[in-house]
Amino acid sequence: MGVKSRAPTRAIERSLRERGHDVVVGIDEVGRGAWAGPLMVGAAVIPDERRIQGVRDSKLLTEAERERLFDKLTEWCSTWAVGGATQDECDTLGMSVAQKLAARRAIEQLDVRPDAAVTDGRWDFVSPSVDHVELAVKADRRCLSVAAASVLAKVVRDRHMRQLAEHYPPWSFDTNKGYPCPTHVAALRAHGPSAIHRRTWVFMDHDIPWTAIRRRPPAGQGELF
Repeated sequence: MGVKSRAPTRAIERSLRERGHDVVVGIDEVGRGAWAGPLMVGAAVIPDERRIQGVRDSKLLTEAERERLFDKLTEWCSTWAVGGATQDECDTLGMSVAQKLAARRAIEQLDVRPDAAVTDGRWDFVSPSVDHVELAVKADRRCLSVAAASVLAKVVRDRHMRQLAEHYPPWSFDTNKGYPCPTHVAALRAHGPSAIHRRTWVFMDHDIPWTAIRRRPPAGQGELF
């Protein structure tokens, strides 16, 4: 059975409810590795029983598949939200603080206050916005609420980047969504950074002839992105 065909389950959410947590929210981020545009964090509280077909980690779906799922997800979720941190906040605060800020903004928009959250990986960027945070490796593939959050965040950010592309045509944000690719590198070398590029990212040292930028310190002397 292929990875894409293995559907995420509610096992983690049910385990948390058995331990006394009433409202469990799935959390996932998108845009951390982008060179331009905002970081966004999705939050999804899902129904206990009813489910919809095709929900997977957003990275396992095509853009067309995510778009087809989006309206179904927004109707299916008990409550959902996407919070963001702008490229300026990513630059000035650093990625760790910006990610916590985006998570807090997402959680504050929910119609309920969750008492437990599930998120992917080994780093807790959700506390103290939720009292208990369950860290689970590959939660975006294993956990249904996290997979839903990943799709919601990805579609919201992709739509935002397509809108921005109209104002910044040389960088092709409608196709690359601010992520690294040969076309993006070529545009940076030809035009320099746009107003929505993260100007402290280390790619600025390697991919474009640009000097008037404050850099982050080298590895071992501070946070790198």
